[in-house]
Amino acid sequence: MVVETAKNQIILNQIVGQKKESRAVETDVIVNDIKPDVLNVISTHGIVSIYKKEIMEGKIRIDGAINTYLIYIADDEKSSIRSLNTSLDFTQIIDMENCRENMDSQINIAIKSFDTRVINGRKLNIKATIETSIRIYANEVFDVITGVEKVDDVQLLNNTQKITSLIGNGTNKVSAKDTIAIDVADDLAEIMKVNLRIVDEETKISYNKVLSKADALVEIMYLTEDNRINTVTTKIPIMGFVDIQNINENSECELQNNLCNLVIKPNSTEEHSIYVEAEIEVICFAYETKEINIIEDLYSISKDIEFNKKRVNAVIERNNISDICTVKENIRIPELTGRVLDVQINPLINDTQTRNGKIIYEGNLILEILFEQNSRINMKPVELPFSFEVISDKIEEKSQIETILKIRQNDFIIKDGVIEITVGIQFCISEQKNKELNMIEEIRMEETRECNTYSMVIYFVKPGDTLWKIAKMFKSTVEDITRVNEIEDANKIFVGQQLYIPRFCRNKIAVEKNG
Repeated sequence: MVVETAKNQIILNQIVGQKKESRAVETDVIVNDIKPDVLNVISTHGIVSIYKKEIMEGKIRIDGAINTYLIYIADDEKSSIRSLNTSLDFTQIIDMENCRENMDSQINIAIKSFDTRVINGRKLNIKATIETSIRIYANEVFDVITGVEKVDDVQLLNNTQKITSLIGNGTNKVSAKDTIAIDVADDLAEIMKVNLRIVDEETKISYNKVLSKADALVEIMYLTEDNRINTVTTKIPIMGFVDIQNINENSECELQNNLCNLVIKPNSTEEHSIYVEAEIEVICFAYETKEINIIEDLYSISKDIEFNKKRVNAVIERNNISDICTVKENIRIPELTGRVLDVQINPLINDTQTRNGKIIYEGNLILEILFEQNSRINMKPVELPFSFEVISDKIEEKSQIETILKIRQNDFIIKDGVIEITVGIQFCISEQKNKELNMIEEIRMEETRECNTYSMVIYFVKPGDTLWKIAKMFKSTVEDITRVNEIEDANKIFVGQQLYIPRFCRNKIAVEKNG
């Protein structure tokens, strides 16, 4: 018969697949008739949007676009500076062996580089190399047996274990809209370049909801009708709710903001302004860490008990760690005769080593410095190596980590042809520790009645023995053995030690079933 038990339900949120994959997104672009021919490309920049993702059997499909901004020298008498804005649409299908429908995913796509070629004055080829990082999560509901009910003389080997259980997860798409005013002296001709970063992220938990707050930091470079280049920067508030049942103030939240769509264009209804609309997908996972009394082993001194065990890879700890790496460098540009218009920053991690207490990162900071040179625009690429250690007692060598880099500071000072650049790179680290646990799933007991007698045996401790193993072997109890042998610490026995074992002996008689 099945034994009645007390249970505690948990949801195990496990990483079942993890992968990084690089690929090229390529397209040919025809220059619009209203724009002059292209003589030479100065710089290419892009912003990734993910507007659809689908998890399928053994693979994941990602549909997105790279909003691309290209600045070029026109093939005209003045060699004027112009720009192109285009979209590099892509569909990426990545094989993931353990991927199944209805699983959850975490996706980050970073642009590693652009390669733009002039085919002719009216046609360009743009190739972007992107790196996609994917984690696939499976959620398994598990009833942990924490006690046995209505059965006497059952001996339990308990272990109190911290387990991080998923409360739930949810998504919501929110829109950030604003009209950005530019200088009234500027008649807007075209938008040349756009940077967008999500900053100042925070969450607040209310009844069955997570309030997500952040700002979209938008930096726009534009060209005026009289061929001047100017910039404008603004922050647009982003706020939305994600519904998650049973969440409370003690829950732990992991939040991710993904750009789904971006529209930036001259405002058609208001002069000297730019319309900005960004659609953001807010993804939230909520967890709770609780101590659970897990039964590792059990037996009865008077009945035959059988049970099934299942090996479970459980998350026992989850941490979010953040640190700032500040890179300072003096870059000499002798040809710099005007102002610096923009510094594009792309941090790349080349190598990661996880040790106890720290993570060691090696990488490169790729800079594109856009500056004026004798009333012209030029671009200087700079590559700065960096090495950074994130120190935390929460990090162990076997920790599973995922790192996302965000630019939090971008300051530059110009003096005598030298640019002093200060870049703050935020390392956002998701760290978790897993442990394989043996979970008892079902306990069954044979229906018998017994004629009971007791005896005493002598046993000599062997390598690998514990009092629990010895007690189970002889149908005794740890308490009886420690009492009879006057053992003060049940965890301290030694090989060759002589023990007296009070043994329960029985003559089993099967219970006859009626009918």
